[in-house]
Amino acid sequence: MTDGWTATVLTLFPEMFPGSLGQSLAGRALAEETWRLDVQDIRTHAIGRRGRVDDEPFGGGPGMVMRPDIVDSALREAVNLVDDQRPIIYLTPRGCPLDQARVRGLADDPGVILLCGRYEGVDQRVLDAWKAEEISVGDYVLSGGEPAAVVLLDAVIRLLPGVMGTAESVLEESFERGLLEYPHYTRPADWVDWQGQEHRVPEILTSGHHGRIAEWRKTQAEQATRERRPDLWQQYAAREDEG
Repeated sequence: MTDGWTATVLTLFPEMFPGSLGQSLAGRALAEETWRLDVQDIRTHAIGRRGRVDDEPFGGGPGMVMRPDIVDSALREAVNLVDDQRPIIYLTPRGCPLDQARVRGLADDPGVILLCGRYEGVDQRVLDAWKAEEISVGDYVLSGGEPAAVVLLDAVIRLLPGVMGTAESVLEESFERGLLEYPHYTRPADWVDWQGQEHRVPEILTSGHHGRIAEWRKTQAEQATRERRPDLWQQYAAREDEG
């Protein structure tokens, strides 16, 4: 394993990386070696003339399942069994939801090993043997784990030291304080839309009174969270009551 925060991605489609991770903040950080990306092709561990990596599921049913021996071989090549402290994560809709707390935790780790499944998924035995953490990026189904891996990595990389501009900017974002973020406005202060309707920036934001602006933003964040994410609001309200 190399020095610095390192992401190893095990995939059947290595050409999908770095993808969007090669652009903007993540791309600049990758070029500056703030983080490193190691993409490994699971197909190099395939067996037989046809290069099989999957087989029919026991018990019947549609689709195919990625074989445990193939995935195990790929993991053994990717993981330094002596001192690799990086968590192994399998991206799957049946995993625990990814949240900002877990993202912060991953940013504090030396890196991550991401296993991208395809077909109907990966044989559970190899996941259990490697004690892989199963994570979902949302309540929907993707064609494979690769897009989910990009989402996870993008969320983590921006928290690495030196990637974002200021710590204050990170703290103001959605989920960092348990609330959705307040709305943003910029110039022009008076804007007319395509229907001729005038829209003005809330007066408080041009007042120059920083204390009142901070209070307005907090109120807006609380209102948005209460209306759009009642689950988050309940957690936030409970913490406020305890405090």
